[in-house]
Amino acid sequence: MADVAAGEFRNGMTLEIEGKVCQVIEFQHVKPGKGAAFVRTKLKDVINGGVVEKTFRPTEKFPAARIDRHDMQYLYNDGDLYYFMDPETFDQIAVNSETVGDSLKFVKENEVVKLNSYNGNVFAVEAPLFVELEITETEPGFAGNTAQGATKPATVETGAQINVPLFVNQGDKVQIDTRTGEYLKRV
Repeated sequence: MADVAAGEFRNGMTLEIEGKVCQVIEFQHVKPGKGAAFVRTKLKDVINGGVVEKTFRPTEKFPAARIDRHDMQYLYNDGDLYYFMDPETFDQIAVNSETVGDSLKFVKENEVVKLNSYNGNVFAVEAPLFVELEITETEPGFAGNTAQGATKPATVETGAQINVPLFVNQGDKVQIDTRTGEYLKRV
């Protein structure tokens, strides 16, 4: 892959910098009155999620890092391993629970997720942005209790806890934003 000069950085670019795979979150070209111009950046380590600020000369070059995002079907969890299958080739891979983290908190078995990998090593699992899950446990709602914005805790079929409006009952299907864990609507 081609090398990218710091002067050509753009938000979202993924590069190999000092042996780490980093994504450019922010960049700014700085031309001081005296001295040479430089590029001030905020970089996110895509493997461990850490963010650092660094400055570079505009002519410094870094190799572009190719991140693969592949649709995989989540099959099941067996202790410390989560199993996924490629829906086209039926190849299966296992990913350890440290890599998965709580990204599958709202994902049922057989749902399609994205596995992010670099050089064949999976470093992150992306859940779909929105999922529909059934409420398996919550206090009964009360008719006429319409306090604006009032919520109650509920458990969804994956075991995750969310807050729902008072009118949502056990057995209802709800749509959830997986990034925030927020209730969106009843379906």
